[in-house]
Amino acid sequence: MSETSIGSLEETILLIVLVMQEDVYGVSVVEEYQSRTGKTISIPAIHTVLKRLEQKGLVTSKMGGATTERGGRKKRIFEITKAGYKILADLKATRDDLWEMAPQFKTI
Repeated sequence: MSETSIGSLEETILLIVLVMQEDVYGVSVVEEYQSRTGKTISIPAIHTVLKRLEQKGLVTSKMGGATTERGGRKKRIFEITKAGYKILADLKATRDDLWEMAPQFKTI
């Protein structure tokens, strides 16, 4: 497993970046997170997590073009890196191994 560690929220946000693939920016991540988890999260919280993931080398970002619906402001677009994909794959493999060892629940 990778030496970099990430928390549960970071893992979820990183998975969202992986799944969305295109036009991944703060608001789109908030919307996808809320849609997938049924939980609310603020845009500043998402930006904090994305910045942390970028500092760890798990995502990269670049400035997108300005749009009229954003009042001419640019969006920061995020993309997963190979290191980000690897840490997700390692976490999935670990979880899959543990689930294979877990006893099956009997239905009543």
